[in-house]
Amino acid sequence: MDPMDSVHSEDGQAEGPSTGDQAPLPVGLTELERAVIAKLDDDKALDMVLIDLRGKSPMSDAMIVASGRSNRHVGALADHLLRLFKEMGLGKVKVEGLPHCDWVLLDAGDVIVHLFRPEVRTFYNIEKIWAVDSAHRGAGAA
Repeated sequence: MDPMDSVHSEDGQAEGPSTGDQAPLPVGLTELERAVIAKLDDDKALDMVLIDLRGKSPMSDAMIVASGRSNRHVGALADHLLRLFKEMGLGKVKVEGLPHCDWVLLDAGDVIVHLFRPEVRTFYNIEKIWAVDSAHRGAGAA
């Protein structure tokens, strides 16, 4: 699995050859990662990105970043993921940002999910922080 795999293209359409209604998922996903991506896809989340953190950070195995169309959509995505985590027996998941729903963080241990409104996601651009070829990583080498 690539360190940073886009699950959907910029226009929201599935990338690559499709089997049925779902886009092909990156190889090596855990059951939890698959369930989160499937739930976000069912709930029409935009621009989903899976960032593999294995070997890069001890805090989690994967980070999933997605956008919702509005505060209400981001809140609904977060609520549905909380229900999914409970159904999967994860118990109490740490949640930040739920009252305003501009940026909601769900920490389920092995998977961290960031849900943004599009303009907030563009402002913080957290995918760039974890990108392998990020400018801040190359600056120290010069």
